[in-house]
Amino acid sequence: MRGLTNISDPNLLIGSASSDDAAVYRISDETALVQTLDFFTPIVDDPYLFGQIAAANSLSDVYAMGGKPITAMNIVAVPTDHLDLDTINMILRGGADKVAEAECSLSGGHTVQNPEPLYGLSVTGLVNPHRVISNAGAQAGDRLLLTKPLGTGIISTAIKRGICSPELEKKASNQMATLNTPGSAIASAGLTKAGTDVTGFGLLGHLSHLCRESRVTANIDSAAVPAIDPNVPEFIRQGCVPGGSRENLRLAKEFTTFASNLTEEIQILLADAQTSGGLLVAVNQANLEQAQDVLDANGANIVAEIGVLTGPSEKSIVVS
Repeated sequence: MRGLTNISDPNLLIGSASSDDAAVYRISDETALVQTLDFFTPIVDDPYLFGQIAAANSLSDVYAMGGKPITAMNIVAVPTDHLDLDTINMILRGGADKVAEAECSLSGGHTVQNPEPLYGLSVTGLVNPHRVISNAGAQAGDRLLLTKPLGTGIISTAIKRGICSPELEKKASNQMATLNTPGSAIASAGLTKAGTDVTGFGLLGHLSHLCRESRVTANIDSAAVPAIDPNVPEFIRQGCVPGGSRENLRLAKEFTTFASNLTEEIQILLADAQTSGGLLVAVNQANLEQAQDVLDANGANIVAEIGVLTGPSEKSIVVS
């Protein structure tokens, strides 16, 4: 967005400059809007499930800022000469059911023709401006908590190659379709002001944004970072690595110090591009147990403590 015309508005609390998950605009001392949009091509064959995953992914950005989604609008691009109306309706139905699960109002949208299908949502949420979760709120000493295991990019590639079991495909799809509602809960409880969700840039990429904006270093224990399935390293060895994940790792090596004994499989997992991944939140040590309880009680897939933040250093992330 460099070079684009913009105006300065003191009520725009968070814009594009900090690489946060959504924009936050203050409308009163107690209320701010959270605004985001996201869409992508199908990653599963089932149109209903694709709609669910795409909607959960779009809603996630509001939860990652500590907000509660209130309205959503469909973003749809479809090749009407290749997809029948029933299939298109199933995509939209999957999205609508996930929006309803979020207790959010689906208020419309826009559809265009396109050579390949695309689906997602624009979402508006509400948040207390004093309890926003952002990239800039972390402090040295904070513990890092992750709410979904990694590896969905690798699993998705294995599915496309026909070497993933139906059970694992279902497990990964269900995880991607799970809402990140714990983000709103932990923010409302006042237990964190720093965090993000782990999506296309992988764990290392999104964590680097938090470290840069908060001026801290993340020390990650690779053994504490969970993979979605024990077969993930074997899939990596078989070449089931998305191009985006390899590019993430290439970029991550510029700001990450990896222990000399870390395998390539572990490095790739930490950089794997996730679809509708989990929350990554920074929590003060004094609030750690309470934060873990809140995340768990509000539907987190897991609550894994994966590292600690320290003061700034030459590289923003250190992986042991």
